[in-house]
Parts: sequence; C-alpha cells; structure tokens
Amino acid sequence: MATTADPLKPQPAPSRGAGRKPVRRAARRISAWSLGALVVAALIALPIVAVVAQVFVPSGGAWSHLASTVLPLYLRNSLMLVVLTVALASAMGVGAGWLIAGFEFRGRGVLQWALMLPMTVPGYVIAYVYYEQLTFAGPVQSTLREIFGWGRRDYWFPDIASLPGAAMMLALVLYPYVYLLTRAAFATQSLHLIEAARALGQSSRGAFFRVALPMARPAIVAGAAFVAMETLADFGTVQHLGVQTLTSGIFRTWFARGEPVAAAQLAAMLIGFVALALVLERLLRGSRRYVGDPAGKSASAAARHPLSGWRALIVMALCAFPIVAGFLFPAGDLLRRAIEVGDPMWGERFLAFALNSLWLAGLAALVLLSLGLFLGYARRLDGGPLVRAALGVAGIGYAMPGAVIAVGVLLPLAWADRTLDAWMRASFDISTGLLLTGSYVGLIFAYSVRFLSISLNTIEASLQRIPPSLDDAARGLGSGPGRTLATVHFPLLRGGLLSAAIFIFADVMKELPATLIVRPFNLDTLAIRTYRLASDGRLDEASTSALLIVALGIIPVILLSRAMDRPGAH
Repeated sequence: MATTADPLKPQPAPSRGAGRKPVRRAARRISAWSLGALVVAALIALPIVAVVAQVFVPSGGAWSHLASTVLPLYLRNSLMLVVLTVALASAMGVGAGWLIAGFEFRGRGVLQWALMLPMTVPGYVIAYVYYEQLTFAGPVQSTLREIFGWGRRDYWFPDIASLPGAAMMLALVLYPYVYLLTRAAFATQSLHLIEAARALGQSSRGAFFRVALPMARPAIVAGAAFVAMETLADFGTVQHLGVQTLTSGIFRTWFARGEPVAAAQLAAMLIGFVALALVLERLLRGSRRYVGDPAGKSASAAARHPLSGWRALIVMALCAFPIVAGFLFPAGDLLRRAIEVGDPMWGERFLAFALNSLWLAGLAALVLLSLGLFLGYARRLDGGPLVRAALGVAGIGYAMPGAVIAVGVLLPLAWADRTLDAWMRASFDISTGLLLTGSYVGLIFAYSVRFLSISLNTIEASLQRIPPSLDDAARGLGSGPGRTLATVHFPLLRGGLLSAAIFIFADVMKELPATLIVRPFNLDTLAIRTYRLASDGRLDEASTSALLIVALGIIPVILLSRAMDRPGAH
C-alpha cells in the first residue's frame, strides 16, 4: 500500500497550487470596467452620504429650535400631503387605466395617450394657474359674486392655498405614472381569469374589484411609491400655496435663516421618509408578479368590453376630466396669457433663459448617457454582486428630492473649495475662491445624481435585447470590450439612447430645486424664470416660459405613447 501511495502524493499538489490558484486569482480580479463602475457609484452616493453625515454635526442650537417650533408642522404636513396625493393620484390613475384597458368605446384611441399629457406640466406651473383662477380675487369667485350678489361671508369656496389644494394640484400631474403602470398591468392580465369571472355572473365592476384589481396590486403599489417620492421632492407647488413641508423647510432654513447644518439635518430626515417609502413599496409588493397574457396585444383588444350610449359617455367623461383639469385648462390659460401679455423680456434676454435651459439639459443628457452606457456595459461584462450593488447605489438618486441632492452636492464641493483655498494660501499666498461651488460642474453633478437612473435603466433594457452571441463573435474576432461596444453595441443602442436622452432633457428642463440651489451665480433658466415671476404674482409674464416648458415636455409623451402601442410593448 505504501509503494502505491508514494507515487500518487505529488500529483494533487501541482493541481492545487500551480493549476488552480492562478485561475482563482483571475476570476476575482476586478476589471477596469468594474473598477470604473465602483468609482462612479461612489461619486453618485457621495451627496447622500454627506447629508446623512450631518446628523452627527452640532448645529449650535438651530436644530433644537426647529424641533420645538416648526419641525412638528413640517412632519405633519409632509405626511398628510403624501397620503392625500397618493390617494387622489391612485384613484385617477387606476380608474383611467382600467377604463382604457378593459373597455372599448368611441374616442378611446385618443384618450389613451391624452391621459399622459398632464405629466408634461410641472406641479408648480399648475399651482400658479389654479391659484390665480380660484382665489377670492380671481375670475371664478368674482364671477360668482357678480351673478348671485354674494358678499365675502355669504358663501363658502374651497381654499386652493391649502394642504388639500396642494395635494390636488400634485395629483393632477402625477397620476399619469400610476396610469401608465396600471394600464400595462390590466392589459397583460390573464384573459381566462377575467372571462371566467364574467361567466360566473360577475359584472364588470365585480370582475374589476375581485380579479383585476388584486392582480394589478404590484403595479399600483409601484406607482403609488413613485407619487409619494415625487410629492416629498416637490418644492415649487407647496412654496406657492403656502404649505410648509420638509422640502420648503430645507430652503427656508438654509437661505432665510443661514443654517446649512440644520438644513442638512432636515434633508437627512427627508431621506429617511424616502427610504421608508421604498421599504413599504417592497413590502407591499412582495414577491408578486404580473400574470402575463400569452395571446398578446390583439387578444387584450378583443377582450375589451364594448360600450355605447350613455355608458360610453360616462366613461369618456371620467377619462376626460383629468386631461381637462391637468393639461387643457392650465395649458390653455398659459397660452391666453402669453398671447395677451407674455414675458416683458421676450427677445434677446428671454432667448438667454431658453438657451441656458437648452444648454444645461443638453449637457446633462450627454453626460448621463455616457455614464449610463458605461455602467450598463460594465454590468454586461461583469454581472457579479459587487457591480450589481454599485448600479443599485448609482440609481438611488432618482428617489431623492432635488433639494436633498442639492444640499448633498454643496457640502462636499464647499469642503473641497475650502481645502484647496487654504492650501493655496499657505503654499503660494493665492486665494482660489470658489471653484466648484456655484459652478456648472456642481450643477451637472447634481443632475447626474438625480437622473442617472433614467439613463441606466433605459440603456440596460436595450442591452438586454442584444444577444450575447454578438459579444462572443466580436471577442472571437479579436475585439476588446471597448471596441465591441463602439462597433457592435452602440449602433444597436441608438433607439434606446435617443429615448433616454429625450426623457432626461425634459426632466432637466422642468427641474427646479437643485437648479435653484446649485446654479452658478446669475444663471437663470426657464424653470427659475417661471418660479420667480409667478412667486411675485406675475403669472401673465411667467406664462411664456411656463408654456415653453410644457411644449418641450410633450415630445417624450408622444414617443412613450408610440412605444406602448407597439406589439409586445405591454
């Protein structure tokens, strides 16, 4: 036994040492693409980390003053605003999604894409329009007093400058996100279950509440979570209507009171609310999945219940209400004001505002497309847990309010400016001043943190449609990752890149809080111009810039509607 075992002893040793260890080291080695993805994710997460770190910084009594005076009001208003907005937006979005997906009636083809139009109107713009129309001195109440001879105390009229008013304004422009998700969910549900419910005697209402609605719960929860996060992020609407929330409190604490540490601590609390919304969304959605319809879009169309007569008129009216209230009325009012009065700086000065917006939106789209393409391709090359975690961190900024991101961006940039200035003074007796704070670099950085998720998700979805065999073929021909991306993937990604660029462009055009805080000195955009004029009660003059923002936002809505109408889009 000893003589047979001795020759075998050396054989396993080379296989464990020389044969296997190099392979393990090669498998664990981080590639340049993966390392770059980690660096980008770290930079994107830096503003959020900077805000959270401020919780442990002494505020010199400012925080205790906020906690004993206005903080309870901020918390109560923020919570109530989210609850009311989510309830209203979900009611409109789910109702419209079911009516469009489940019934066939005259005008349905127009209504199904027109229901997305209110998403082109920024929340602060619709608040400006309705405030001017519905206040005591506005045309609606003035007309009522003239017709009926009422005095101030002779009638009751809902106050638009209130928390319920702000919730209604936000719901009118945010419901399309719930509508889009639920419409897709209803259109892809198993037709056999819906038909079985009707065959068992269920009415259309019963089939909706007992079958369709429970099956669409994941989509409803996801849409509601998005509405909640956008509501927490809103600044212009609540500011104009006088509703004090955490977001408006951040602005007031930073700029009016000059307490950046306390403002950052408020922002950290707001991050906690956003994180809670994300956790609740995950818990409520759980592991549920949509039940797809293998028959496709044509079968979904065949399953729609035909309506005619007064029933069709009621459904048309229900679908038309959010379109009229959320788009046609505010857009028509802005158009009238722009024609009658308009911006007094129309001409060279107004052109400067528009060019600033176009320049920032175009530059942000270019940067975000580059980052999204790099990160998406890094995941395609290395789909390991480290890279997946990095991409998860890179996409978290979209769930954060612009005000929080702005505060988080300013904190590290101000530290870098102070550090560089101190070193230059000590070494060369030269003051560098503020190089990064209040610069285009800081503003584009804030946009990157806020909107990278749009670029990343769109590009990843496009990359998933490219078969891996193309990568293998290019690699077999001697092409490296960079060359494969440039010559093989990039031409196939043009459609996805264009869609991502358009949506980023539209979002940056509307973005207000981050632009207002981080922008370079004396830089005005269309959003800032609209906010300043409307805040001063000059809506007639603000109508021109507001209308242009709405007009530019229609482009991505048209593209999105066309994409959803393609076969298999649902």
